[in-house]
Amino acid sequence: MNMDILEGKWKQLKGNVQQVWGELTNDDLDRIQGRYEELVGLVQERYGRSRAEAEAEVREFLNKYL
Repeated sequence: MNMDILEGKWKQLKGNVQQVWGELTNDDLDRIQGRYEELVGLVQERYGRSRAEAEAEVREFLNKYL
């Protein structure tokens, strides 16, 4: 998967991201600007997931919405 697509479609995806991970604030999402690694890190931090779990969740999300 091309991570540039995530950054390019970030504005359209922000609402979906907040539906899936409601603990992420608008400020969080504005700050990361669709950068994959930062999204994974936020999911990991806010939800207490391991790196592998957070990455799997984000990949599943991207497969669904991209």
